[in-house]
This record gives sequence, structure tokens and C-alpha cells, in this order.
Amino acid sequence: MPIVCNELLGRELIKIYQDTDYFNFSIDSVLLASFATMSYKTKSICDLCSGNAPIPLYLTLRSNAKIVGVEVQTHSYDLAVMSIKENKLEDRIEMINANLVGINQRIGNKFDLVTVNPPFFKIGNHNINPSDAKAIARHEVLASLDDIVKESALLLKSKGRLAMVHRPDRLVEILDTFRKYKIEPKRLQFVYPKMGKECNHILIEGIKDGEPGNLRALEPLYVYNDDNKWTKEVLKIYNYEGVD
Repeated sequence: MPIVCNELLGRELIKIYQDTDYFNFSIDSVLLASFATMSYKTKSICDLCSGNAPIPLYLTLRSNAKIVGVEVQTHSYDLAVMSIKENKLEDRIEMINANLVGINQRIGNKFDLVTVNPPFFKIGNHNINPSDAKAIARHEVLASLDDIVKESALLLKSKGRLAMVHRPDRLVEILDTFRKYKIEPKRLQFVYPKMGKECNHILIEGIKDGEPGNLRALEPLYVYNDDNKWTKEVLKIYNYEGVD
């Protein structure tokens, strides 16, 4: 049975349904939702690989934009719908249970922002069960990095933004794929578990049809202090108080 996980995001209590037997969302979703550039011009958002919708739920605290979430796994989709209803956000978030490949043909190229916390790992020579929920969430079983960036480009308006969280070992591939689909990288942030440890995540954002160059490398983000408690930067993200 699903359980309710109460995550304090901002000054409101967002309730997120999760199933402990499945792949549950982690801090990288929250970091991405905080990292993505938002403004009063952001009216429409699409979140790919939504899972149980942590990113759409967080983004409702940052903007009044309409949000469409796309999730291929039915059980995760069902949990997302439950969470949206629990938080009375049906008028703000729409969930679609479908593979993201080709989703632009269904929902159009109308979005100011696309966010995605994708599967991080290539299948390679590993024996991956294509019906296993955790394998689908972690590995590129149903959509590759190329598929995801291509679809994002098709969903975005010109000058719209794609924001992604991923792993640092795939950074060069990500940059190449962004440019392949005319998404110019503009912001990059390296995320570290704590000071003295190697980077384990990156946050990257690009602009569709953006001018070449001017990629900004933001200050590194450290998740934990030496005492294994969240840093003040992460606490600020979890206690979001509004757009600067």
C-alpha cells in the first residue's frame, strides 16, 4: 500500500504519496525544481519522467504556471494523481500516463519550461528486466538521453528553457546532445554530497534557439555538512520563501 510522505516545501506542507516497494523520489528532484529558472513569463511547464510528481508539486510553490507531468509507469502515475488531489492542485497540474517519446504530438510545442529528472544510466551490457519498475526509473530502458532532449526541444517554444538533473560522468554527452537539438547550455551547477567528496550530480539548463556561449558555472552546492545535517543552502531550498 502507498504511504504518505510529508515533505515540508516552502511554508506549505506538500503531501506526496509514495510506495516503499517502488522507486521513490530523492533530493535531486527537489534540487532541480529549485534550480530551474522561473519568472512571471513562465506560464506553461512540462515535467518529463515525473514519477510520483515531486517536481510539479514543488513548482506550484514557485509559480502560477500550468504544469503537465508525463509518467510512463502506471503505478507512479496513480500515486502522482493521488498527491495532486490530496493537495487540491487539480487545476494546476495535469498528469499524463504515457511514454515521453512522441508526447509533443499530443500536447504540442507550447511550453516555456521543460524539467526532467531522467534515468541516469545506459543499459550497456547489463541484464535489465524491462518490466521492472526500479530498472525503468534508473536505466534508459524506454527512453535514451537523446530521446529525452529531442522531445524536450519539440515541446519548448523558441527561447524556452530545458532544466535537467543528471550525473557528472555524462556531462560532455549532455552538452553535445543539447546543442544537437539547438538547446544552448546556459547554466551549470555541480552538486556534492559534502565538502571533500566527489561531485555526484549536476544541474544544467539550456535555452532553445539560444545564442551560443555564455555558459555560467554557478557556485557548487553542498548537500550535507560534516555533521551529516543539511547545509543552510539545502535547508533554504526545502523552506522556499519565494522568487528572488
